[in-house]
Amino acid sequence: MRPSYILTSAAIVLAAIGVSAESQAPAAATQLTYADLVDLALAAPVAVHIEVRDAVRLRNERATGVEAGRTRFYIEADVLSLIRGAQGLTSEIRYLVDLPNDARGRPPKLRDESQFILLATTVPGRPGEVRLIGPEAQLPYTPELADRLRQVLRQAAQADAPPKITGIGHAFHVPGTLPGESETQIFLETADNRPVSLTVLRRPGQPPRWAVALSEIVDNAARPPEPNTLLWYSLACNLPPALPPESVAGIEPSQAQAIRADYRVVIEGLGPCARNRARR
Repeated sequence: MRPSYILTSAAIVLAAIGVSAESQAPAAATQLTYADLVDLALAAPVAVHIEVRDAVRLRNERATGVEAGRTRFYIEADVLSLIRGAQGLTSEIRYLVDLPNDARGRPPKLRDESQFILLATTVPGRPGEVRLIGPEAQLPYTPELADRLRQVLRQAAQADAPPKITGIGHAFHVPGTLPGESETQIFLETADNRPVSLTVLRRPGQPPRWAVALSEIVDNAARPPEPNTLLWYSLACNLPPALPPESVAGIEPSQAQAIRADYRVVIEGLGPCARNRARR
């Protein structure tokens, strides 16, 4: 393909996507935490495995809004497989990506036939053009990463996929008949109004036990979510570190204190929602 044609196409893509596109440096798949991957997967209508056919570095006059230390490239690529969405996507696509320069400030070399996974959106009216959804949305392809991504997307598409947690509702605490015995229930708010609640049980001489219920009925067999699952992500990455005051409004102070302590049991049990990429 002649460079003049590529640059003309790049100008068209710049007009369609906008010159203020965010930087989108490729991140090593091993650097992505589970939360990073789910953030990207849930935000991207399109996930596609591509092979670079042509990569053209855009000069400064054609690449405004690029962060210092990065260089913008116009990419033409062949679609090797579609992982999610956009069934009408053409077999050849075009997009822009801002890549970090090397330690000496020189633009990186993007080799033909390099393979990536793109997390993107389509450009309305231009079936062969896509826009990356944000930084690190061009990921070096590995079979392991593709499998992890497919697993997340399959779980998210299931009818019983956990809802997004948007807040914490009311909570209550019931002391037991024995000293040290109690039960706390904390109701969560969700984006689709599905019921989700947390239950913390304390028994004399035993460590506190907690569980999550995804229905109005609390199952005695309920357990905490397994780490690195969508339910774990929904809780660990959306619950606030401390119980909001309104959740215990009107509750007797000693019971409110017990609820806060039980909420800390849940937060500590979930562990941190670790991320290695900046969210924008």
